[in-house]
Amino acid sequence: MTQKKAIIIGAGPAGLTAAYEFLEKTDIQPIVYEMSEYMGGIAKTVNYKGNRIDIGGHRFFSKSDVVMNWWQKIMPIQGALSKDDLILNINYQGKTRDVQLSKSGPDPEKNNLVMLIRKRLSRIFFLRKFFNYPVSLSAETITNLGFVRLIKIGISYVLIRLFPIKKEKSLEDFFINRFGKELYETFFKDYTEKVWGVPCNEIKPEWGAQRIKGLSITKTLLHAIKKLVKAPHRDASTSISQKDTETSLIERFMYPKLGPGQLWEEVARIIKEKNGEIHINKKVIGINYDGEKIKSIKIKDIKTNEVSDIEGDYFFSTMSIKDLINSFNGSVDDDVKRVANGLQYRDFITVGLLLKKLKIKNQTTFKTVNNVVPDNWIYIQERDVKIGRLQVFNNWSPYLVNDLNTVWLGLEYFCNIGDELWSKADDEFIKFAIDELVKIDIIEKADVLDSTILRVEKTYPAYFGTYDDLYVVKDFVNKIDNLYLVGRNGLHRYNNQDHSMLTAITAVENIINGVKSKENIWSVNTEEDYHEEKK
Repeated sequence: MTQKKAIIIGAGPAGLTAAYEFLEKTDIQPIVYEMSEYMGGIAKTVNYKGNRIDIGGHRFFSKSDVVMNWWQKIMPIQGALSKDDLILNINYQGKTRDVQLSKSGPDPEKNNLVMLIRKRLSRIFFLRKFFNYPVSLSAETITNLGFVRLIKIGISYVLIRLFPIKKEKSLEDFFINRFGKELYETFFKDYTEKVWGVPCNEIKPEWGAQRIKGLSITKTLLHAIKKLVKAPHRDASTSISQKDTETSLIERFMYPKLGPGQLWEEVARIIKEKNGEIHINKKVIGINYDGEKIKSIKIKDIKTNEVSDIEGDYFFSTMSIKDLINSFNGSVDDDVKRVANGLQYRDFITVGLLLKKLKIKNQTTFKTVNNVVPDNWIYIQERDVKIGRLQVFNNWSPYLVNDLNTVWLGLEYFCNIGDELWSKADDEFIKFAIDELVKIDIIEKADVLDSTILRVEKTYPAYFGTYDDLYVVKDFVNKIDNLYLVGRNGLHRYNNQDHSMLTAITAVENIINGVKSKENIWSVNTEEDYHEEKK
């Protein structure tokens, strides 16, 4: 009997998870085709002269036990952590690499395949000052905002609690309902519009429901009170599980020692070891469809231009819906094509910047090395610059940095292919990015040692364009018995990597259990809580 094959388009978290699940649970052979040379999609890690770039920053945390256990099966946490071990790990700033991050676990210097436990800190940079994220009523916040603005924030929040917007028609409505108009305009409006390039009142509220979920001022205050009354030994728990905490308030997370790509490279190695196949530099240019099933896909080798027809029994797509539908050779309704081609995306540029030190010196609350602030990432709310977010890779893992006496940053810009930012030449863009950090007093130009630039297309599926009509495409693809759309771009949903993995796991389980409906795949991350919690 001929072994069945699952053809998987894309080696990102969803594609590699599907391949791994097939090998673990079935006799079906997965064959993965990846357009780039990297494993992990946007969760890849790019190595530049020994300095590693995590594109966008990937926390390894999920409220799904399935995903948390899946990750730890591939890369275990670096030993069972005691109270002292956890504190040592959290406070470790990477000054010397002979420090063992966990006294009771293996030395990460000798064991690469481990997850570090990291402390999450992200703040907002606004008015050339730092604010906690989520915004808290600390003495520092009150001082930075000023009494008048603080009173306005309080009044607007009380008013919206008394008279909420009954039907949220836009992301603006979503924010105002949870934070009040004044706080929304102070901390959410400008940054969100940097990310998407359109006004918040033109973005669907679903984005907020998926990315911010249940976060509100009330829950932020309750979280702060809970922290104050929690016993110290529980705060340093050996468990990474924080299921009762809103995702935006999560304080600890796992992180692969050498960045997220390290995990996905290990998953790829296991897949190939178990007789799965992964082919790189392969682009899908055609899909042969007979009106009921996918028969084969047409693959082009990017380097040789050689074209091959690949047959299979099951087809998994993580490519963008727009590219998928345009690859169909069979009959596709004009309305399906219209919706697919009207879906919009936001593209992404990261400038990797190596520095002697940071200029920031007003961080009296934290101990620093070379003025390295303790943040994993910083939301740049300043209106006079284009930069949206700043990654401090030293604080994700000290092993992302080649020389621990340097500061390794990621300057993140949100743009569209062909716009003013995207069209800048690489050298011009790097100079522009450096000048922006100098302008807002974060660095001195003389401290720049080296730089590089990365461009990523279709990073964020957008909730405007023809998004309201996505059901048209969904109805079309769901009728194709052996086609499964999974992952962020596969479903055109702004999922985190754990949600993308869950869509793949769900799809494989549907095949195993003979479930024909694909609604459970589309429903991952569409509700306030993850589905296992709903049960």
